[in-house]
Amino acid sequence: MLEFVNKSGWCLAKCIDFATRKIAKLLKPQKVIEQNGDSFAIHTYSSLRNYLVKFKVGEEFDEDNKGLDNRKCKSLVTWDHDRLTCVQNGEKKNRGWTHWIEGDKLHLEMFCEGQVCKQTFQRA
Repeated sequence: MLEFVNKSGWCLAKCIDFATRKIAKLLKPQKVIEQNGDSFAIHTYSSLRNYLVKFKVGEEFDEDNKGLDNRKCKSLVTWDHDRLTCVQNGEKKNRGWTHWIEGDKLHLEMFCEGQVCKQTFQRA
């Protein structure tokens, strides 16, 4: 990961506890995205915990964010031009993310209740 902007504000919006926020500031997660047609698997790896989300574009699915903010939500991922955009409906308002590639960089914006967190990853 090259850059992580507004991690604290985004974590506060999701009500992530103080200790977890402090640990998260030290993490340098890695992403692996697998695609098979309209089906995707996005793996996020870090020294604290790993997370996997699988989905098919355009189909709503139940997402369990166990280990992240421990909330369940209904998620829907769609294409917005060349960006994958996910809207998550649950306890928190205006929550979701957008992934896109520019050159050899993967960009991720995560949003929750008015806070936007930006991550940039370098292609391996």
